[in-house]
Amino acid sequence: MIEAEVHLSLHNFLRSQAGFPSWPHHLTMARLVARALRLGRSALIQVGAVSGYQGRYRTSFVASALMWHGPVIIVAPEEVQQRLLHVEIPRLQQWLQADKPIRTGDAWPSAEFQGLLLTSPAAWLKGQLASSGHFPLNIPTIIDGVDDLEDWVRHQVTQDIQPHDWDGLMLACPNQAEAIRSARVQLTKELFQHPANPYECYLISQPEIEILNHLYSVLESVKGLPEPWQLFWQQFQNINENLSPSSPPSLFWATIARRQGLFSLHYAPIELGKILSPIWQRQPVVLIGSALESETEAPLFRQRFGLDDVTCLKFSSDTQAEAIQLYLPHKLPLPNTPEFQAAFIHKVRTLLCLSATAPGLTVILVGDVPLKAQVGTILASEFGSRVQVEKTCLDENGILVSGWEFWREHQSVLPAPHLLVIATLPLPSLENPLVAGRVAHYKRSHQDWFRLYLLPTALNELQRAIAPVRGENQGIIALLDSRVVNRSYGAQILAALSPLARINYLDPSLFSNANEENSA
Repeated sequence: MIEAEVHLSLHNFLRSQAGFPSWPHHLTMARLVARALRLGRSALIQVGAVSGYQGRYRTSFVASALMWHGPVIIVAPEEVQQRLLHVEIPRLQQWLQADKPIRTGDAWPSAEFQGLLLTSPAAWLKGQLASSGHFPLNIPTIIDGVDDLEDWVRHQVTQDIQPHDWDGLMLACPNQAEAIRSARVQLTKELFQHPANPYECYLISQPEIEILNHLYSVLESVKGLPEPWQLFWQQFQNINENLSPSSPPSLFWATIARRQGLFSLHYAPIELGKILSPIWQRQPVVLIGSALESETEAPLFRQRFGLDDVTCLKFSSDTQAEAIQLYLPHKLPLPNTPEFQAAFIHKVRTLLCLSATAPGLTVILVGDVPLKAQVGTILASEFGSRVQVEKTCLDENGILVSGWEFWREHQSVLPAPHLLVIATLPLPSLENPLVAGRVAHYKRSHQDWFRLYLLPTALNELQRAIAPVRGENQGIIALLDSRVVNRSYGAQILAALSPLARINYLDPSLFSNANEENSA
């Protein structure tokens, strides 16, 4: 069977590779992927946050894909594709004497192709959502990095009305040009009356709905509307009270560019499971993520993305090698209090001064957009050009002030920090209108929006953020959100961060000891 062949070949390959990065689960994962290919049964694999960050597990599924006798699709971001093409695949091809053809592209090469195709999440999802035939049915597909699956899907299913689409609408409907112009002016006036927020986006309000409803009544009889507007009106009808039970609820919002005086309209379905469920039925899929959920079966992830009958596997972490040192103070003010900012900045100053003699990068993660800018300004006035806000060109002992998204996107190209300071838990902010809109949907459905949405999102983000500090790097993590101590869900946060050693004190020896361990 393919499982035994893959096991033996990969075992011999790993033994032959002097200095090859070790990962204890290579053979188990390779057998499961090979089994999924043979049986045509989908699987969901969690490799762990550190393994997801390091990417060592990829050797396993590449070996199975190369040894499988039929065609395979690997869906991965561009940077991962380059790693596979230039490192993993050539190394294994040479050892396995595999002559399977390798291609990259946005569509299946030809009906006769029996090789391995590497494609991007955007191209694969676009083809699947449009049922375009770019990817034939029943071709086993391995999707790497599904921690970002929601972002990938939402990017594909979000539709927009951009400023230039209004000009196109007036050209297509010259007899209604005045009504279109008037609606655009009224919407601009309404949208720019919203108080500024860091996200510069706003859920569509009732006055704006009425303006759009009036415009729709004017255009309802017009034939041949531009495609963006046809799609928009189809979805917009669902925002009214007579929402069709067969249509998934959608989120409508606007983004504005205040300086230019322009706005864009957007809409996207809130629930993704019903949209994605048919896709999983077209071919067996192996979905690989780092730290999707604490449970092996990942019930919330599977429900959110419409995954029903899949084999689930979760690899345990190496308790000793991946332990972190976690400083968790008890008496800091809660993040939603006026006292928090001053106390947080004071604690950051203390940490920076105590770690001043320890070489290496310091990263300060601040999710709150205004606070991030304030922290950067205050620290730059004291520590000078060492401090950079969301930049990758840093001094050897630089201080990076960053939001969660920037750190996630660039942590692979930056050195592992010797000190990682986290201002608050990465719970999606209810001040973000898109988060508020999704929470409102959970409330309307009488579901626990915190346990089903906010907390799982925060746990995944947190585990991925601290991954570079684990293992041999042995940096120190300071989590300055007292909700971990004072709230019932704090136990789940600590469980997700395990293995860890709690630190209840601060002194310079803490950083010198860590530095000595790294040198050793």
